[in-house]
Amino acid sequence: MAQVEATTERVIAADAETVFDALADYKDTRAKLLPEQFSAYEVREGGDGEGTLVHWRLQATSKRVRDCLLEVTEPTDGQLVEKDRNSSMVTTWTVTPAGEGRARAVVTTVWDGAGGVGGFFERAFAPKGLGRIYDAVLANLAAEVEK
Repeated sequence: MAQVEATTERVIAADAETVFDALADYKDTRAKLLPEQFSAYEVREGGDGEGTLVHWRLQATSKRVRDCLLEVTEPTDGQLVEKDRNSSMVTTWTVTPAGEGRARAVVTTVWDGAGGVGGFFERAFAPKGLGRIYDAVLANLAAEVEK
C-alpha cells in the first residue's frame, strides 16, 4: 500500500490567529465552513482545538463515503491535526503569517491507499478530488474571517 497525499493552500486576508481560531472552533465555526460533501457533523467531545472529538461523513465521490471520527491535537502553534479513528487518514491544518494582516492556511491529508489497480486510480484521482473539497473549505474560511 502506498501513501496517498492531497494538499491545498490559500492566503487569507486576516491575521493568522483569527484564521487558526476559526479552524479550531469545531463547536460553532467549523460546521459553517464545510461544503456539501460533508454530512452528519457532530462534536462529541470538546469543541475547541486540542481534545476535540468530531464526527462527519465525507462523500468524496458518488460511490465513496468515509465515516470519520476525528481526534484533534495541536502539536505546535498554528497547527491542528485530525486523526481518524476509523482509518489511516490524517489531516493537518497549518496556519502561518503571510504578511501584514494575512495568513497562509495549508491543509494536507494523507492515508494508506489501496493496492492493485484500484490503488493506482486512487493515487491518480483522489488527491485532486480531495483538493477541490478542501479548496471549498478554505474559500468558506476566507469568507468567514474576512468579514
